[in-house]
Amino acid sequence: MAATAPLERTASETSVFESAYGGVEPDAAWRDEVLRLAAEKDAVILAHNYQLPEIQDIAHHTGDSLALSRIAAASDASTIVFCGVHFMAETAKILSPDKTVLIPDERAGCSLADSITGDQLREWKAEHPGAVVVSYVNTTAEVKAETDICCTSSNAVEVVASIPADREVLFLPDQFLGAHVRRKTGRENLHIWAGECHVHAGINGPELAARAAADPDADLFIHPECGCATSALYLAGEGAVPAEQVKILSTGDMLVAARSTKAKSVLVATEIGMLHQLRKAAPEIDFRAVNERASCKYMKMITPAALLRCLRDGLDEVHVDAETARRAKGAVQRMIEIGQPGGGE
Repeated sequence: MAATAPLERTASETSVFESAYGGVEPDAAWRDEVLRLAAEKDAVILAHNYQLPEIQDIAHHTGDSLALSRIAAASDASTIVFCGVHFMAETAKILSPDKTVLIPDERAGCSLADSITGDQLREWKAEHPGAVVVSYVNTTAEVKAETDICCTSSNAVEVVASIPADREVLFLPDQFLGAHVRRKTGRENLHIWAGECHVHAGINGPELAARAAADPDADLFIHPECGCATSALYLAGEGAVPAEQVKILSTGDMLVAARSTKAKSVLVATEIGMLHQLRKAAPEIDFRAVNERASCKYMKMITPAALLRCLRDGLDEVHVDAETARRAKGAVQRMIEIGQPGGGE
């Protein structure tokens, strides 16, 4: 079943959508005020790897969405400020129902999470009675509540492999991660939802091939959500790039690989915000984007001004219905029990 087409916006809606809270410079005064307010409000600031560098640098913790949600659950802070997109803040709320969870701009959505709704998943399940539903953590709370087991890009293969071979599997919402799982498991009864992250889908095979040809000694760090993941494996299979240089990795695993690689340069296929953390982890390595335009406008809506507003005014709070949260939490917990969940994305 195909995902619905992206929503079309009028010119005025686009103007509102693209505008962000601005006018604040991330200088020393801003930093002091943000940290003062966080201490005053008993808040911990979490920033996803795709956030603006100044947001990553001021956060108490930086990482992928699942790792940050776990940190939120373990934190003694009563307030969680999640600098990321909306489904990530929802996941933190699911795992920390008694804490106040804030997102600096509630308009920060996700094209991948929005590619399937709870109603669409219920219809798909009705077409495949008895199938096991496996949802990537990059989904809304409503979708997680209709899910049997969640997965991350690190343990998606293990999650699907744990399901009895005679059971149909509905895998959603990312078609590229689904193709990676099918390729690794060889499972023919795996049905894949045709969703995608518009940023990762735009990192294509020809771009990757051209960059790899220009720097044949570079390692390739490829996120499995990317449209170029199949091309990367093809290049390795054909001998155009040594197989040991091609690494299909979650964002969390990219950081691990950055600290252990012997390569002098690395071509990175994921959202460009990840380069900031990679360069901090291994400053001696030349990390370059496969596609320098791969920037998520939703992630970049969390500006210095938006973070300051969030802490000053307690906006925007994220709520998840108690029953939805209960059911969604079960799917996340089952995921954690299988293999090593690793990174959230």
